[in-house]
Amino acid sequence: MAERNIIVEKSKNFALRIIKLYKYLVSEKREYVISKQLLRCGTSIGANVKEAIRGQSKADFYAKMNIALKEASETEYWLELIYESEYIEKKHFQSIYYDCQEILKILMAITKTQNS
Repeated sequence: MAERNIIVEKSKNFALRIIKLYKYLVSEKREYVISKQLLRCGTSIGANVKEAIRGQSKADFYAKMNIALKEASETEYWLELIYESEYIEKKHFQSIYYDCQEILKILMAITKTQNS
């Protein structure tokens, strides 16, 4: 059985939540621009984490994790915009925003070890 990897699991589950939010924004709110940006960066986090795990070197690993961190930060921004422009309710925002914050903290801890 493969070893459990928290950031891989959390980033994949987060991507699935982002996809559901995207579907909601497009079908229910008819919002196409911001939601597309959110979909792109929110799903990119996990893709870059997965690439990092299979990295060819330590430098490659950290490069991909840094990209994942940047994508998570961008996702945080788009989530704030979607909430502040009143496309989603506070309770839905807080839940997904909390998940994004958690991923950011993990990625910051991982990338911080690069210089250690």
